[in-house]
Amino acid sequence: MPTLTVSKTVHLLPPLNQHLQNVEAEHVERLCNILTGYLNAEQIAQCVRAYEFGAAAHVGQFRKSGEPYICHPLAVAISLAEIRMDADGITAAILHDVIEDTGVSKQELTEKFNAEVAELVDGVTKLSKIENQSHAEAQAENVRKMFLAMAKDLRVIIVKLADRLHNMKTLDVMAPPKKRRIARETLDIYAPIANRLGMSNIRHKLEALSFEAMYPFRCAVLNSAIKKARGNRRKMIDTIESTIRARLKEAAFPCDVAGREKNIYSIYKKMVKKKIPLADVFDVYAFRIYCDDVDACYRVLGMMHNLYKPIPGRFKDYIAMPKENGYQSLHSILMGPYGVPIEIQIRTYEMHRMSESGIAAHWLYKSEPDKNRNFQALANEWLKDLLEIQKSAGDSLEFIDNLKVDLFPQEVFVFTPNGAIIQLPRGSTIVDFAYAVHTDLGNACVAARIDKQLIPLQTELESGATVEIITAEHARPNPLWLNYVITARARTAIRNRLKHIEGQEALSLGRRLLENELLAMNVQLAQISDEKIVTLLKVMGIKSLDKLLEDIGLGNKMPFLVAKQLTQDDVQTHVKLDDGTENKNRPLMIKGTEGMVVTMAKCCRPIPGDSIIGFFNPGKGIVVHQHDCRNHAMIKKKQNNWLDVEWGEDAKGDFVTEIRMEILNQRGALATIASTISASDSNIENVTVVDQDAQTCTDSILLTARNRVHLAQIIRRLKELSIVLKITRVKR
Repeated sequence: MPTLTVSKTVHLLPPLNQHLQNVEAEHVERLCNILTGYLNAEQIAQCVRAYEFGAAAHVGQFRKSGEPYICHPLAVAISLAEIRMDADGITAAILHDVIEDTGVSKQELTEKFNAEVAELVDGVTKLSKIENQSHAEAQAENVRKMFLAMAKDLRVIIVKLADRLHNMKTLDVMAPPKKRRIARETLDIYAPIANRLGMSNIRHKLEALSFEAMYPFRCAVLNSAIKKARGNRRKMIDTIESTIRARLKEAAFPCDVAGREKNIYSIYKKMVKKKIPLADVFDVYAFRIYCDDVDACYRVLGMMHNLYKPIPGRFKDYIAMPKENGYQSLHSILMGPYGVPIEIQIRTYEMHRMSESGIAAHWLYKSEPDKNRNFQALANEWLKDLLEIQKSAGDSLEFIDNLKVDLFPQEVFVFTPNGAIIQLPRGSTIVDFAYAVHTDLGNACVAARIDKQLIPLQTELESGATVEIITAEHARPNPLWLNYVITARARTAIRNRLKHIEGQEALSLGRRLLENELLAMNVQLAQISDEKIVTLLKVMGIKSLDKLLEDIGLGNKMPFLVAKQLTQDDVQTHVKLDDGTENKNRPLMIKGTEGMVVTMAKCCRPIPGDSIIGFFNPGKGIVVHQHDCRNHAMIKKKQNNWLDVEWGEDAKGDFVTEIRMEILNQRGALATIASTISASDSNIENVTVVDQDAQTCTDSILLTARNRVHLAQIIRRLKELSIVLKITRVKR
């Protein structure tokens, strides 16, 4: 079959010089030879048909290396054939660029082959027309689209990784800036994806090729140094390996032992991160031991710990608790002969094959479904989380930021009160844990207990802890949580919930602002006809009145201008207010409960009782300043962006203000001040030492106060302290 196929396809080659014809023919022959080993005649015929179709579609197109373009998709198909990808996957690999680079449509692929092939090709294809976007936005949108396609069919990412691997192998012909950009993208996105899917073989190749493209001189120097160091280490490696083999033979354990070659990019990263020379990285001698079963792995571990002393805190059991990508192995660092550290990895043969192939094991080991089911389930769970993240992400760049966070985990393992294990990236906090359990639990969490001890939400988790989340019925996410959560799931859920809350608060404020402006024009919102509102919404390109009110509340639309447009043709009549008086241009009442759409300026920190002015900040709502704030003059210049506001009689809440205190520099002085403030029903937000000498100390204190009267009470009680020399309220 392969011989007939090759002779048939060579005849269809476009007229090229003999060398290029030979290159293309060699690719076709190699592909057919591999496919013959695991596909039937009908499936091979489909792949050949794909080649003929692709060659015709790409006719006249050449890569920068001078090769016919069809050689690239053939090379991608060969990579996939080596992991025994099915016929539709191979077909899609051969055709993966026809939609993007030729006039072939998705519908045509469906008709010529099948819908599955067309969907796969479309999933790999970049978005063809992304206008008015930066390169970063375009690439982000492409990756986002690819992940949506991945959720339907994991073969999309397998094809894309093989495509990227061949592109990296042929990167030499590109200009240096483009080489670096493609290499950076590969390191940021594609290598971590390969790692996340357990495909360490492809990951290491992508990393090494990217490192060479980004830093060719560093790569050459490091390669040379590694070869030299490897020669000097040969005797020590042989000594350790023979000692390990002898110990295993003595115990009658039929295990294989192999020296583990360190990846050049991981060596470079370690040198940069720890700021150490190559000698300090390369002084660890690494070995792998392959066993028949899990029981043998643990028994061999005991032998190695008997042979060489283990270094405390350097043992990791990834068999009992696999990594998020399904990786399983025992890792231990031992103190070898002459005081040299030895890294030992112990795993079964199956674990090793799975660690190299990852999700690709689904095709490579179809005859052993139980052994690759774990990788399949983990990959599907990850994609499910990504789908949830992308639905809530504001734009493609935000999705990529979340994706990058998710692609670089170093795990910690913590337990729920029921004993379930939750796996999180290192550095995760209580809030990350809560959202990992359930989004509703994260939204309602207020505190937590670890080992029955109450702890704050920003506490970083450590492996082995049992975490109990404490919730409150009316709790909601705090924007400050975004400063310390690190998982993409938590970050996206918080942003999504805050947007919802902010939208509701903006809607309420926008209605008040518009009604206030309309009252100044002696019109009520209820008097405006529906036709008038619908017409205005069409002119402004806004879908609904609620959306318009939300925009007003966020400061994106000026309430005065909207009111003016709504009343242009209306007959204005005097409107009686609720108290029976006629309306005048009344200021907006600030209650202190408006939430995120009304904020207090940090320059002057107004509190109820202060004379205030409001300033529209587009996208954020109203920022309230004191009338005598030093920024007042600047605000007044922007006539269309400020409005008169007053504190409502029912204004309530804890408002942050700042005082500066000059105190005697005595032991316990700050504790005395803190207890006095606390006894005055206030809370300290922050303390900063402004100036200090042997006798006195000047501190800036951020504290909460309900209003000016409450603040005066606090200051009066502080002045009664003998250690306090002077107190002033700060306006920056």
